Amino acid sequence: MEKDSVREEKDSLGTILVPGNAYFGAGTQRAVENFPISGVGMPNSFIHALALIKKCASVANQELGLLDHKIADAITNASQEVLDGKFDDQFVVDIFQTGSGTSTNMNMNEVIASRSNEQITGQKGGKKPVHPNDHVNLGQSSNDVIPSAIHIAAGLGIKEDLIPSLFILHQSLAEKAEAFSDVLKIGRTHLQDAVPMYLGQEFSGYARQIELGIKRIQTTGKELEELALGGTAIGNGINTHPEFAGIAIGLISRHTGIPFKEATNHFEAQGAKDAIVSVSGALKTVAISLAKIANDIRFLASGPRCGLGEITLPATQPGSSIIPGKVNPVIPEAVIQVAAQVMGNDTTIMLCGHGGYFELNTMMPLMAHTVLYSIRLLAASTRIFAEKCVNNLTANRLTCAAYIEKSLALATYLVPEIGYDRSAEIAKIAYETGKTIQEVVVEKQLLPDKKIAEIFQNIQPGN
Repeated sequence: MEKDSVREEKDSLGTILVPGNAYFGAGTQRAVENFPISGVGMPNSFIHALALIKKCASVANQELGLLDHKIADAITNASQEVLDGKFDDQFVVDIFQTGSGTSTNMNMNEVIASRSNEQITGQKGGKKPVHPNDHVNLGQSSNDVIPSAIHIAAGLGIKEDLIPSLFILHQSLAEKAEAFSDVLKIGRTHLQDAVPMYLGQEFSGYARQIELGIKRIQTTGKELEELALGGTAIGNGINTHPEFAGIAIGLISRHTGIPFKEATNHFEAQGAKDAIVSVSGALKTVAISLAKIANDIRFLASGPRCGLGEITLPATQPGSSIIPGKVNPVIPEAVIQVAAQVMGNDTTIMLCGHGGYFELNTMMPLMAHTVLYSIRLLAASTRIFAEKCVNNLTANRLTCAAYIEKSLALATYLVPEIGYDRSAEIAKIAYETGKTIQEVVVEKQLLPDKKIAEIFQNIQPGN
């Protein structure tokens, strides 16, 4: 390794070599060497949320007279550059690290201090004039900024990405419910024929699932609005100004458009992560809804000639490397896989949630990665589901009508006239002879011709 390709950085453990072009310092380098585990770093959305905290903390500390304006301005500018994504490649610590996220917090402190020093002196790195702990981390602890960054990143992901995507899918399903409102088809329970219904009714159920999912996420998302910032090490606010959190969180709220506020109880906010567990539960519920909808749609579209074939999905790509002309329901299948991942993520988050012992949860990096992954997956898959599948699927009216005509479940409409037992007998005869219910009723002369015509020509599904 060439001499000019590295530089020395110091911390409380001594001197360590870091890459010469790196903006991070000794703390980050030690973490890189200690945790070569997954090769996966913290999500950019989390990194940017953490940078926002540092920016707002700098402004607050300057306003409180705790930071010299020159140092504060440099930190604010450097934080904004990180927030803008200019230094994404400098955040190199694995998600499997110290459970408080201290390594990532120091990664951020060092990058911002290094860039601030570069602005002031022309040289990156070091701790003068801007110190990563004394200045960038002033009034903060990893123990309050990391949980705050999780809440901010998750809140923004829900507000700006997931909820808009779910609204798009809801609208697509609602439009299909309206378009298919006159398409009569057979309903199914236990995977067996039930009674007739409208295809639009089926899709209205899907739309309502997504509508309720949106409400659940919005409701649980409110729990993210409390931030741990201001609690510092254990929740009692040691080494921070009593007005710091209020000012910094006010700035964060104005930037994000989310009404963040200081935690009602800092010991709860830092010792537990129940809000993230709650949000993850709502995400899992949406995932389950998506799996049900996607599975129904792919089965309704099964075929095209030897399946149910009641709807047709848009062809998005060839489906087989060996069967010519085969087209598979690839979009629903992708959605179902996303749902499985999100369900598994929720289990991980539950386990992380009870990783809080005494005054600190020590599984926060994994929790941050996992909840943000779920949000990102659900947002992308719901949008794709709407745009590449639901929007352009069509109803096969003739197929739907043919299934109704030959369904044994039409015997249900005879019950008010001839009773349950005789209707069941008619269904059995129809099944054994291959005839329709109407044909058997006519053949057995069970009802006047006028009444038979009235029953079978005016079959309407219940609401």
